[in-house]
Parts: sequence; C-alpha cells; structure tokens
Amino acid sequence: MSFILVAVMVLGGIGLVAALVLFVCSKKFAVKEDPRIGQVAALLPQANCGGCGFPGCSGLADAIVKAADKGSLEGLGCPVGGSAVMGQVADLLGMAMANSEPKVAVVRCNGTCANRPRVAVYSGLRTCSAMHACGAGETACGYGCLGCGDCVQACQFGAISINPETGIAEVDEDKCTSCGACVKACPRHIIELRKKGVKNRRVYVCCSNRDKGAVSMKACKVSCIGCGKCEKECPFGAISVSNNLSYIDPEKCRLCRKCEKVCPTHAIVAVNFPAPKNVTVEE
Repeated sequence: MSFILVAVMVLGGIGLVAALVLFVCSKKFAVKEDPRIGQVAALLPQANCGGCGFPGCSGLADAIVKAADKGSLEGLGCPVGGSAVMGQVADLLGMAMANSEPKVAVVRCNGTCANRPRVAVYSGLRTCSAMHACGAGETACGYGCLGCGDCVQACQFGAISINPETGIAEVDEDKCTSCGACVKACPRHIIELRKKGVKNRRVYVCCSNRDKGAVSMKACKVSCIGCGKCEKECPFGAISVSNNLSYIDPEKCRLCRKCEKVCPTHAIVAVNFPAPKNVTVEE
C-alpha cells in the first residue's frame, strides 16, 4: 500500500470523525429561535437607531415576541415605524396594540446670538461634548445649546440642523421620527421628546437654565427666571417650578396659552398656532 493511499485514508477518517463530532454538537447545543422573531424583524424598518431602548431592530423583535407570549405589548414600540408598523406587528401576533401619540424632538433653548451674546472664544475640539466638558462654552449660559452639532451627527434621518443665524439646533418635525438619538447625544440634555399635540401644536418652556433669576437673565434675555407666574396662571395644574426652572407637563397641558401671556421673559413658546387676527374698531 502506497504512502499516498495511507495518507488519504487517514485524512478521510479524521474528516469523518470531525464531521460526526460537529453533527452531534450541532444537535446537542442547537439554539432554537422562535420563527416569529424573524417575521417581526422583517416588518420593522431596520433603522437600528436604538430609539426603542433595545440594541437594534432584532432586539426589539425578540422583546415583542416575548411580551406577546405574556399577553401584552404595552411599553413596546418602534419610534421610526410608528403606529403603522406596530399595528402590522400586532396583527401578525394576534395582539391588540394601543395607539400611542406621536412625538417630536424639541430643543429647549431660545438663546440665540441676539439673546445670549458671546463672552468667550473656544478654540478646542469642535464638539458639544468637548466644549461642555471645558465649561460654559462661548456664552455665559452653562445650560443652553452649544451649537456644535453633536445632535446633527447622531440623527440618521436629517431631521436636525444648526441654524447659522441663531447658532441653535432646530428640528424638522416632518422628518423627525422621535428615535431619541439627538436626546442621548446632547451633553446638556436640552433636547426632549414631547407629544406632537393636536394639529402639531405645542406649548413648552424653551429654556433649561436652572440659575436664579438675576443670574440667568444676565446670561440670556429670554431665560426662565422661575418666578412661578405661569404655574399660578395655569388652570390645569400642568406647570411646576423646580430648581428655578418651569416645566410644562405635556400630558396635562390643554394648550390654553395663558402661561405664555404672563411669562415676563417670553421663555414660553407656542408652536404651530395660527397668527392672531388683527381686530380693528371703526369709529
């Protein structure tokens, strides 16, 4: 018998044994995946933005299937796909899905170049995280938008940009999917996801300054001073003042805009409301 034939037989035997071992291991340690996970994942938009709180769409699909086995999908949702996608998922799993109100990112800062003048020049790494770590930035307000665009880089949908005239981040509500990436990217936590509201109308405090009134007004002309006038004026108990800063609860707010009228610094803004009609009195 030649050495070549012996070598072939030995190698063949080793390959056969290895194949048998792999076959046994594949059967013994096989991980069975619910086929519904793949079906649910196929319905999701595959943006993998993390806005749902899970590591990608596959993670959300796995959580949805597990929740379906327990009989409820409450608390689970895809911010990118919205109610339309979650409705398809619910139909696939034979579940009822409560309609959740759409949300949009809101930048709680109105410290434009005119309202919040520059008092310093920053020459370091041009990111919000780096500038925030160094101090207040180029203005005296240590709470406002830094305008370097960390949120812009984080948004996968082109829904946020830095206004070159104001130096503040602005959200395009038609493109915003409320994924929350910009919220996580902002080192000063001034971006918030709020309900879009009826006819996309919203009322909120466009300020995040927690300094006392006199100090905050020196930093920005339209800063909230925590005077509490809005809290007293609100008939629905939707406003609270904490740490010298007012906050309007979107769940309680009825868009009456009484708070906007009494705010002495115009820190409260109303979005997408019709312009007031000019009333003329004839003599």
